[in-house]
Amino acid sequence: MDEPGPLGEFLQARRARIRPEDVGVQDFGARRRVQGLRRDEVAHLAGVSVSYYTRLEQGISRGASPQVLEAVATALQLDTHERGHLERLAGAARRAPRPRRPRAEEVSDETRDLMRALDGAPALVLGRRTDVLAWNHLGHALLAGHVDRSAVDDVANRPNMSRMMFLDGHNRELYTDWRRKARAVVGNLRIAVGRHPDDRDLAALIGELTMKSPEFVTMWGDHRIAPCDAASYDLHHPVVGAVTVTQQTLAIARSPDQSLVVVTTVAGSPSERALTLLRTVSAPKLDRELPERSRFRGSLDDVGAALRQELREGGEGWDAHAENSYDDGGFADVGG
Repeated sequence: MDEPGPLGEFLQARRARIRPEDVGVQDFGARRRVQGLRRDEVAHLAGVSVSYYTRLEQGISRGASPQVLEAVATALQLDTHERGHLERLAGAARRAPRPRRPRAEEVSDETRDLMRALDGAPALVLGRRTDVLAWNHLGHALLAGHVDRSAVDDVANRPNMSRMMFLDGHNRELYTDWRRKARAVVGNLRIAVGRHPDDRDLAALIGELTMKSPEFVTMWGDHRIAPCDAASYDLHHPVVGAVTVTQQTLAIARSPDQSLVVVTTVAGSPSERALTLLRTVSAPKLDRELPERSRFRGSLDDVGAALRQELREGGEGWDAHAENSYDDGGFADVGG
């Protein structure tokens, strides 16, 4: 018998989360051997034969019509994102699998122009497998300042946000609610697998995370489908302290497999002032003045000394709050 494959695994996971009483199925007290609905109950709700639905779940039947998929989606109470994922998985199941390694992703000149225009806000470009294809200096400083900024230029070893989320301790400390952010990352990976089922590198990434992170295994097995398009997160940054940000993921014209992540703060908030501080500390000018010191691993006293010198020389774009945010013990918790 064939393995159920992504389509069958998704149907099984969604079936398991529904209680019989939630869909009007009577439970006469007999001990149930499965969590959630049984296959025959889903088939009855969808108006298809039990044998047909069973073949669909087992990966034997690969030609489900749009009408059948809609009926199954309704029976399983799928939301809009989950219905789209179901349709993509069914479409992939109709095609013979052809594992392939796509060409290396590149950022267009137009996208780089857009990144420069967004220099005042943290921003980065992610590829189809959540590889970081580009970031501006503030996006790098906020989300991955401990990583070599030039690493995005190494096509074979680019930083990967999913890998860093689960395997890099920095991200666990950065996000106050790490589990919530991690679930959003897994949801995006689920969507990517549905869109690119033949991507060998994507499959390798999923395999690596499965082998190295038990938490990823648990979240991946849940089969939640939720695009991380816009969400607010509380961060605890190693340089500027507490910051509340909104991360928005935007589609890039002419590069449908890439996305632009832009980070914003509430105008006039302590978090906005914290990013202003971070922008000054991580500015390229200071990088040239402190070539041997890491922004995150180096001494905050050294960075602060450079910042005070910059302020004495009349550095632009600063206010009294930021200048007073540094004392003899290091940076205060600017983010409130």
